[in-house]
Amino acid sequence: MTTFQPAPSDTEPPPADSVHPKESGPHAPTSISRLNDTISGFVRNWGSVWVEGEITSWNTRSGHVFGRLKDTTADAHLGFRLWSSTRRRMTEDFSVGDHVVACLKADYFAKTGDFSFTVSSIRQVGLGGQLERLERLRRTLREEGLFAPERKRPLPFLPHVVGLITAPGSDAEKDVHRNAELRWPHVRFRTLPVAVQGDRCAPEVVKAIGQLDADPDVDVIIIARGGGDPQTLLGFSDERVVRAAAAARTPIVSAIGHENDHPILDDVADVRASTPTDAAKRVVPDVSEQRARIQELRARLTGRLTHRLRDESHRIEQLRSRPVLRAPESMLEHRGHEIASIVVRGRARIDTALIHQARRVGELRATLAALSPGATMARGYAIAHLADGTILRDAAQAPASTALTVALARGGVRAVSHGPLADDDASGAEGAAT
Repeated sequence: MTTFQPAPSDTEPPPADSVHPKESGPHAPTSISRLNDTISGFVRNWGSVWVEGEITSWNTRSGHVFGRLKDTTADAHLGFRLWSSTRRRMTEDFSVGDHVVACLKADYFAKTGDFSFTVSSIRQVGLGGQLERLERLRRTLREEGLFAPERKRPLPFLPHVVGLITAPGSDAEKDVHRNAELRWPHVRFRTLPVAVQGDRCAPEVVKAIGQLDADPDVDVIIIARGGGDPQTLLGFSDERVVRAAAAARTPIVSAIGHENDHPILDDVADVRASTPTDAAKRVVPDVSEQRARIQELRARLTGRLTHRLRDESHRIEQLRSRPVLRAPESMLEHRGHEIASIVVRGRARIDTALIHQARRVGELRATLAALSPGATMARGYAIAHLADGTILRDAAQAPASTALTVALARGGVRAVSHGPLADDDASGAEGAAT
């Protein structure tokens, strides 16, 4: 929707020094400054115009805004400026994708020949259709879990081959190659050139992802572009590209644009790099840093080993300084003296025990001899046995004609009992025996 406001100067005549086409020719050309002044005079006479469109670019520099508007019904664009003084009077915040109506005033700079529009007023109408579609796709992919952190795959420490998808001969390609080779000179690339904007962008990027993902030598894939306004980055928010990146088995690094650019590919990729240079730094290690780290680890290892060896040497010296190790024979001599003393004491105790036991044996022997029947018989006594060996203790055990064996101190005799003696005879016999 476009509405013109007539300017009071519409009826004013052109400047007196203006250029008319009939006044110039190959032999009488006019000057550039005169032509620019003429165009500037015409442009100053234009009025303001209200236009409706979608913000596709919104960049702030020194408080001023430089942006672009896109027609929502046709493929048409224009650039605009919003001075900081005008912006301070605004009560609304604007961003890429907003659907707005803006009051524009044409400006033509006679010195440089540049044509532009200055915004004097701007209002929000709603969310742009394009931004609305992207946000709807972003929500769908988030609900499917394609943005989940647990899906992110770690990058290899040192890839064998780095796959690169970018525009042929672009600054992004040069930045990736140069910075990667500065960090690791022997890094290898497999670069597939693609269109990075327009209708060819999405299908070519999808095809390149599939080719590099199928290559067993490629360990990581970088998709790089040197920035741009959101309109030119639409191919990297295309659902085909996003799903191809999510389905790839090879880790993908998204390096589309600069820090403020945020296509949907950044959310699905395993690593988001702010610039192609940042992508190169993330993909390959810095050889100088690795060498410094190795030197640091070597120094730490040497320090620890030196400290450990010093501690162990000190401990050995302490052990060696102890008497038992300084003069081990002294311990043997001391133990030898102890053993000799123990042997002497043992022998003395054994000798004493033997003497005591010999005395004890003599005493027992004397006691045994005194109590022995043999000693009794040696004094003249005899032991009478019946035929079955029973010792005869009662005269009634040997009636007349009983065979007896009489044991004497030396030998024995056989006898036959004539029967028990009378009491008087028995007393006499006992006295005679005594």
